[in-house]
This record gives sequence, C-alpha cells and structure tokens, in this order.
Amino acid sequence: MQAVREMTAPAVRFVKRRRDPVAVQTLRSAAAATVAYVIALRLSPEAAPLTAPLTALLVVQVTLYSTLTTGLRRVNSVVTGVVLAILFSLLVGLTWWSLGLLILSSLIVGHLVRVDEFVPEVAISAMLVLGVTTHGDTAWARIVETLIGAVVGMGFNLLLAPPVWVEEAGESIEELARRVRQLMLRIGEEAAEGPPAERAAARLHEARRLDHDISEVDADLRQAEDSLRLNPRVREGLLHRIVLRTGLDTLEICTVVLRVLARTLTDLSKERGPGRLFAPETGAVFAQLLSEIADAVVSFAVLVTTSVSASAESAEERLASQLRQAAATRDRLAQLLFEEARRDARQWQLLGAVLTEVNRILDEMDTEHRTRRLFEELDRHSREQRERLPWLTRLRDRLSVPERLRRKRHGTSPRS
Repeated sequence: MQAVREMTAPAVRFVKRRRDPVAVQTLRSAAAATVAYVIALRLSPEAAPLTAPLTALLVVQVTLYSTLTTGLRRVNSVVTGVVLAILFSLLVGLTWWSLGLLILSSLIVGHLVRVDEFVPEVAISAMLVLGVTTHGDTAWARIVETLIGAVVGMGFNLLLAPPVWVEEAGESIEELARRVRQLMLRIGEEAAEGPPAERAAARLHEARRLDHDISEVDADLRQAEDSLRLNPRVREGLLHRIVLRTGLDTLEICTVVLRVLARTLTDLSKERGPGRLFAPETGAVFAQLLSEIADAVVSFAVLVTTSVSASAESAEERLASQLRQAAATRDRLAQLLFEEARRDARQWQLLGAVLTEVNRILDEMDTEHRTRRLFEELDRHSREQRERLPWLTRLRDRLSVPERLRRKRHGTSPRS
C-alpha cells in the first residue's frame, strides 16, 4: 500500500497543481499576453507593440467580473491619456513645464472620467505619446494596441472561465476558526488554573490580534465573491456568496465577543489579585465550556464552507450536537457563578459578564439563528435587485405567466 501511494503521489500533485487557481491564473495571463502581442504585430505599425501584451496582462484579472470592469476602465484611461497628449503636442510640444502641466492635467482628468485605480495610467499614456516624434501615428498605434490587449484579455475570461476562489476562501475561514479555537482553549486552561493578571492581559492582546486575521480572510472572501459573479462555471453563485459572507460575519462577531470575554477575565484577575480566578469546580466547568465552544466554532466553519449537501447535513448535525452539549455545560456554569456571586458579591458584575459573553457566542452559532439570517440576506438581495433592475423583474414575471397558464390548463400545481 505504501509503495502504491509513493507511485501515485506525483500524479496526485500534478492534478492538484492543474486545479490550483494560482497556477491556472498564471498560465492564462501568460497566454493572453502572448496572443495579444502576436495580434498586435499584424495590426499595429509599431515594431514592438508591447502595449498590447501589457494591457492584456493587466486586464486578465483573477475574476471575470473584475476583468469586465477593469478592461473598460483601462481602455478609458489609455484613450484619455492619448487624447491629452495629442492636444499638448499640437499646442506646446515637449518642454519641462508642458510635461509637468500634462501630468497634472492627466491626473485631474483621470479622476473626472472615473477610471479609479488607473488614474496614473492616464498620465503614463500621455507622457509616452508626448515623448515621441510622430505624435499622431504613435497615438493611434497605442490606442489600437490597448484595444487589442483589452479585447484579448476579456476574450480569455469569456471563453476560458477564470478559476473560482471559493475553496481558498473556505480554507481561510477554517484556519481562522482553528485560531479562535486555540485561543479559547488557552483562555479556558489558564482561567481554570488561576492565571496572574499579566497572562490574562497577554490573552487579551492575542484576541485583539485576531482583527488582523479577519481582515485577511475578508480579502480572500471578497476575491471569492468576485470569482462567483458572472462565472459560467458556477451555479447558485448568490447563495454561495451569502453563505460564506454570513459565516464570516458570525465568526467575526464571535471573535469580538471573545475579545470582550478576555477583557472581562483580565479585569477579574486584577480584582482578585494573585488568587484563583474561580473556585476549582467553577474553573473546571468554565474550561470545559470553552473547549466545547471551541470545537463548535470549527464545526461551524466546516458547515459554512462545505458545498456537498450530504457533508453539510452531517456538519450541521455535529454542530447542533456540540451546541446542545455546550448549552448544558453553560447551565452548570451559570449555577456555579451564581453561587460564587452570593459568596462574594463584589465581582457579581464581572461574573455575570462572563456568562453573558459565552451565551452570546452560543447564540450566534445557533443553527436556527443562522437559517433566519440566510433567508433575510436572500430576501434583501432579491429586494435590492428588484429596485436596481426593475426591468429584469418585469421580464421574469412575464416569462412566468405562460408557465402558470400551462399548469392551470393541465390542472397541476407547482408542487405536483
């Protein structure tokens, strides 16, 4: 068996590499740039029309959605720069002051025509055209090359669908959940042992650093959301986007509550001094509860990143079971904290805050709460689409009329 695995390992790595979005995107970008250069050699008067492959390389972005929007903005920026250069070449030519005035004008006009991140491209195109001798020929050649590169870049994404980055976003979400789990386990273990204020403060700083991790995961998720838009390889792209986005929102709320919990434990350790944070039994139950919640956080991340129905159902059942167990442990902790507050009423607010914060995390991951949130988001997106594109809604209603008439004529209902 070991020999078979060793023999098939290279093939498995090759298949994975072929499906790796980074490798796919690299090959697509190189191929698009090469094709654009070959076409430009035949259509452009320039001996080395490098603007075409450069434009194609920049236009072939990681998603089809960004390619369509980026390609149009890039063509707009280059053409605007070329037109400004032609005007300057006819009026003043190239001098040090005209170059500075051209750059200033290009940057201002770039903002006016709303090319967004390609505002510097307006000035770059204008400088390149103004700096040559045959202004008119070079200007038109640059426009032609830019159009060639943009068309080739868009064509590659239309004919060869770009990779979908959902799996990478899912891995980022699961990695974030595992980091939250490790922090919860450390907080629970140290709270059971009665840590000094310095160690409690260290856990608080670690919880604050999770904000940076969430920002990175959010960037990966935005890339995945763009890869689902207008992609012919994806069905139900809106549902995928909402599931992932709401899942990350829930994890973000859990990390915020965890940071508040770490702050509460830090304040409690300062109030109680060098002694134990909780009574021995209370500390053991608290550590057990955080361990169960930590496992539930990972199960929640697996649930929101699972695309197969059978696997998602299994993950949901596992999560529901873990939440029920955590709820039972929470009830035990509530009774123990109540008894501690009766013995020493000075910290009753902090002890109550501990219970409130673990309750909030459990409520956020509740399956019924998540189902309601998904339906609310789907309704919101549908409502926004109807308001933004009313003609599309009317078209769908008209197309659905013959179907309703057919069912009525045959005496059938949508569920039959």
